[in-house]
Amino acid sequence: MRFEGTKDYVATDELAAAVNAAVTLERPLLVKGEPGTGKTELARQVAGALGAPLLEWHIKSTTKAHQGLYEYDAVARLRDSQLGDDRVHDVTNYIKKGKLWEAFTHETRPVLLIDEIDKADIEFPNDLLQELDKMEFYVYETGETIRAEVRPIVIITSNNEKELPDAFLRRCFFHFIAFPDEDTMEKIVQVHFPDLKGRLLSEALNVFFELRTVPGLKKKPSTSELLDWLKLLLAEDIDPSVLRERDPRKLIPPMHGALLKNEQDVQLFERLAFMSRRDGG
Repeated sequence: MRFEGTKDYVATDELAAAVNAAVTLERPLLVKGEPGTGKTELARQVAGALGAPLLEWHIKSTTKAHQGLYEYDAVARLRDSQLGDDRVHDVTNYIKKGKLWEAFTHETRPVLLIDEIDKADIEFPNDLLQELDKMEFYVYETGETIRAEVRPIVIITSNNEKELPDAFLRRCFFHFIAFPDEDTMEKIVQVHFPDLKGRLLSEALNVFFELRTVPGLKKKPSTSELLDWLKLLLAEDIDPSVLRERDPRKLIPPMHGALLKNEQDVQLFERLAFMSRRDGG
C-alpha cells in the first residue's frame, strides 16, 4: 500500500513521494520544516493509512540514545539482592525495553516516530547510526542480539535547531516540508473546518499570510496556530468585515494571542499601528 495522504491530512505530492521512497528504500525518513507544519502528525497519519501500529519516541534535551535501546536498572537489582528478593536471579527483570527494541520485535511492521531529534545532544544521532543502519543491537547484560526481522518504517522529525551529522544524514531519505502556499493551506483548513464560510476563510487567510510577511517578526505563525485562530473566530462569530478592516488603529487582528506568541511581536504591531496613525495625520 502506498501513502497518498488521508482525509484528515493533506499531503503534497512531494511529501507522499518522499514517504513512499523511504519505505521502498527501507531507510529512515528525515522530515524537517517549521514548527507546526505537521511533521509529527505525518507519522501518525502514515501509520493510520498503512494500518500499522505506531510507536512514538519524543526526544528531550536530556534523552540519551541508549534509552531507545534499553535501560538496565543495576541499582534496583542491588537493592533487591540485599533484601533477598528472588527476582535478582533473572536479569531481565531489571531491563526496560526502549522504543527501538519494541519496534524491532513487534509482531507486525510498525511505524517508529523519533520526534524532534535535534533537541538532543549533538552526539545523539551518531550514537544511533549502527542500530538504525543494521536494525540490530547487542544486549550486554543478557548476551543476546535484538534484530528486526521486518524493518520498521522510521520517521524522524527535526525543527532544524541544530545541524545533524553528515554520517547520519547519509543514512536517511530527506524531505523538507515547505510552508504551505495559500491553495494548500485552504485545503488544510477545509479538512478541519469543512463548514467554514468562504468569505471568512478568504479574509482570514489574507490576514494570516500578510502577517507572516511583516518584517522583523520574531516568530511567524504556523499552520497549527492558524487553525487555533480560526477556531476562535468561529466561536466568537467574528464577521469577515472585521478581518478586512484596514484601519491603522486595528492593525492587530482580533484574537491575536493565537497567532502572536511573544511580547516582541505584539509590540512590533503596536509600533506599526502607532506609526500608521501618526503618518495618517
